[in-house]
Amino acid sequence: MTSSAPPRDRGLLAFFLESTFLGLWIFGWDRLSPRLHATCIWVVHVGTLLSAYFILAANSWMQHPVGYRYNPRTGRAELHDFAAVLFNKVQLVTFPHVVLSAYLTGAAFVVGVAFWSMVRRGASDEDRGMYRSAARTGAVIALVAGLGVAVTGDVQGKIMTEVQPMKMASAEALYNTEGSAGFSIFTIGSLSGNQEKFAVKVPGLLSFLATGHTDSTVEGINQLLAQYKKTYGSDPGATYYSPGDYTPIIPITYWSFRLMIGLGLLAAAGAALILWLTRKGRVPTGRVWVWVAIAMPLLPVAANSFGWIFTEMGRQPWAVFGVMTTAHAVSPGVGAGTVLTSLLTFTLVYAVLAVVEIGLVLKYVRAGADPLPEDTGPNDTPDRPLAFAY
Repeated sequence: MTSSAPPRDRGLLAFFLESTFLGLWIFGWDRLSPRLHATCIWVVHVGTLLSAYFILAANSWMQHPVGYRYNPRTGRAELHDFAAVLFNKVQLVTFPHVVLSAYLTGAAFVVGVAFWSMVRRGASDEDRGMYRSAARTGAVIALVAGLGVAVTGDVQGKIMTEVQPMKMASAEALYNTEGSAGFSIFTIGSLSGNQEKFAVKVPGLLSFLATGHTDSTVEGINQLLAQYKKTYGSDPGATYYSPGDYTPIIPITYWSFRLMIGLGLLAAAGAALILWLTRKGRVPTGRVWVWVAIAMPLLPVAANSFGWIFTEMGRQPWAVFGVMTTAHAVSPGVGAGTVLTSLLTFTLVYAVLAVVEIGLVLKYVRAGADPLPEDTGPNDTPDRPLAFAY
């Protein structure tokens, strides 16, 4: 898709805004005033939100292309309405859903570190009080963000059913159209997902997730496939899919959808549990709570990962839904060897960075908070704590 310079400039502005002030924040600890230093990280936050909006606008266009016209002379989809892309109905619900998921992840990280530091052996009573306050603050944010993720996810599911009904049908492996369709919490079936042997279902839940009504009809994979074949015909460029097969890989969409929801709910439930355990000044002890602290940062990260797997794999075999299949989107001048080399290189680089980052995080988490400096100043120092002598 082609576009004019302004959209690219907006994306670059957000990126440079984010990176510039992040550099000021990192290297300005002893060079900037505390207020200006704090302002830098808030500017980074604004830049991050802007970057996220433009990135998700592009992804939402791939899910539901709007604001373009096809140019048969150039063979390209050309942008003619930038506002339609920015305010795509998929974008308007995807952005808050993704951002709230990020807030949930960040808050869960704070909860995990603070709660682990609180329940571990060797922490002083004064430190435990500080960690308890941090854990409760993070838990409140995680719980509120988790509720927001659930609400926006529900709206997103209904819009997804409207613009990509095959994705919703694939999320349940619903092969035939069904009224008052149930949602299976767990199922056992064939590897291809086209045969169900055993399932634990909640009646009407899939219909509610898709339309907001428990008695509504949800279109099945077979019926949608017949519609797509009639609308789009066979895809002669398909390599990994049979010609005319417009269904994603069902086991992946089925399980990634459930893992996304289940792990996200567990993260929110963990935050609620920690709020309950630390109520009225309580400080829980016991080795079992260490595992809760370790799990808290990992749950939303895994939920986000499975959510993106569902989002992108559920769109297949389309690169741009209804416009271009993934097979046709492959660059003809890039060979398999080049792709493999790039993939291995990026995997290796990010693996090294992950090891370094995780090592640094564990090092500083184990070290705990820095001790308060000893007060050695004279009695009339303004910052000296009040003391009483008898």
